Amino acid sequence: MNKNLNDYRKSYEKDRIEDNAIPEDPLQFFQEWFNQADNSEDIFEANAMNIATVGKNMIPKSRIILLKAFGLEGFHFYTNYSSDKGKALAENPNCCLSFFWPELEKQVIIQGTAVKISEEQSVAYFHSRPKGSQLGAMASDQSSVIPSRAYLEEKLSSLEEKYDSEEIPKPKDWGGYVFQPETFEFWQGRESRLHDRIRYKKTTNSWKYERLAP
Repeated sequence: MNKNLNDYRKSYEKDRIEDNAIPEDPLQFFQEWFNQADNSEDIFEANAMNIATVGKNMIPKSRIILLKAFGLEGFHFYTNYSSDKGKALAENPNCCLSFFWPELEKQVIIQGTAVKISEEQSVAYFHSRPKGSQLGAMASDQSSVIPSRAYLEEKLSSLEEKYDSEEIPKPKDWGGYVFQPETFEFWQGRESRLHDRIRYKKTTNSWKYERLAP
């Protein structure tokens, strides 16, 4: 017999956000929380994030991808530019990143825009990847319809043979983005559903933060 989802209850008591401990810089705040997640033995991939996009059809789509770097310049990720994700970002660069670390009862939502990085940066990162990942990127025309799993595996096998002792070229439509944030929202689960929510908004030269009701 299926459980009644209305009966699912969990009390959040692991941490809190004190008013006198909120950093002025949201990137510092994110770094602190990311470090906690990255150092947790219970979290498999701290850099896993959801990215939500909306193309010209105005239908939102979200999926989990991996964050590859972050800093003052923004948040970096890589994909196939001809994928559904890449096409949506070409039509509308506004998107949203979400990080959820349930083991820490923490969530971060970041709104902003994604722009392509340089070809040189994409090539450098591509060649830093394991050979299997490079070949996988070549074998997969991401989001295209394929006849079978066997088709994909045969294509990969052919590429493995072709590039057995050669450098693998970066696929033309594969590359990176840098996501430039405009807002951050930090959520910390609290008891009685009175969660902590801190939102940062970008101003001309700095950031302004405010506490939101849960």
